[in-house]
Amino acid sequence: MRSPILFDKFIYLLIIANVLAMILESHVSIRVVFGDFFGFFEAISIYIFSFEYLYRIRLAYIENRFKGVSNYIFSTFGLIDLISILPFYLNQFIKVDGRFLRILRLFRLTRIFKLGRDSSSLKLFVKALRGVKNELRFTLFLSALAILFSASAIYYLENEAQPEKFSSITESIWWATVSLATVGYGDVYPITPGGKVFASIISLIGIGIVAIPTGIISASFVEEIYLLRRKRED
Repeated sequence: MRSPILFDKFIYLLIIANVLAMILESHVSIRVVFGDFFGFFEAISIYIFSFEYLYRIRLAYIENRFKGVSNYIFSTFGLIDLISILPFYLNQFIKVDGRFLRILRLFRLTRIFKLGRDSSSLKLFVKALRGVKNELRFTLFLSALAILFSASAIYYLENEAQPEKFSSITESIWWATVSLATVGYGDVYPITPGGKVFASIISLIGIGIVAIPTGIISASFVEEIYLLRRKRED
């Protein structure tokens, strides 16, 4: 059983309004003037999102009893629905570090993902990811292995020349990650001849490591689109 279209549209507009409010609230000049309004709007929105969460649980129960409820609660969008309202209630009932709560407020951004609840394109993309999950796990393992190897090698090559920047293999992981990701911020870089040669090789390898998961996902997505078109034609 689906929720009414008007209700879904209202929720979508409220999600967009919440994200815009979060962006505006980050400006001190605006927050000083409209701080009370932002707090009131946040509270009202949370109550509406909480009602929506319980309402979708009810719809899931009507459709397939407790199995439907379980499927919704542990589904991707069910978890997003819960995470998007959880920080507010934690703030009300649990005394925790204020800095931790500020980090939790980032979960308000998950509300934007609820806009894709009925998106066929998003569902197709998720299906494509599931189809290549084993391949993606392998590339993740390969990436982690490459980062660890690079961090270890650059530590032994640069430690004596730059003991403050490459003080340990753990500290060297930052350089290895940004180098293999071909980002290269330039805050940490090798200065020894051996380190420079190794860094050049790692940068070239990084292009391939980044390209592998991109190619896997793209190929799977294209395949799913092709299968969907064939199904429609048949």
